[in-house]
Amino acid sequence: MKAKYAMRALSALAQADGARLQARALAERSGTPEKFLEAILVELRDAGLVESRRGPAGGHALARPATQIMLGDVIRVIDGPLAPVRCASVTAYRACPECPEPEACALRAVMRDARDALSNVLDAVSVGSLAANDARTLEIPA
Repeated sequence: MKAKYAMRALSALAQADGARLQARALAERSGTPEKFLEAILVELRDAGLVESRRGPAGGHALARPATQIMLGDVIRVIDGPLAPVRCASVTAYRACPECPEPEACALRAVMRDARDALSNVLDAVSVGSLAANDARTLEIPA
């Protein structure tokens, strides 16, 4: 749910077209509980996806163009690696302690294929594309 809320919030910021949104307005637009959203925004800010300013003219905005923020990046920031198991991860690889030969492990091979398939979809769709399209018409490159 956390990554889903993060993607909704980023989509709402993309639709705001550069305008800064206060957390309350962003929560309303994205359908996210405000307190939960505030914690998510901190993570997105720390990752360089969102910039935040305090004060009357403050609020939150995308830190870079929405077309340059891929959904896979958002999920990695919020939930961690895309791989279902650490031994299949590209960014956070860790060998299984009970596996004597990771390169020959059939389970690892299947999990790497699953990770690759997920990555191929999520790393091909930007927040800008998400913001511009209804979920039913979102085109995912083959």
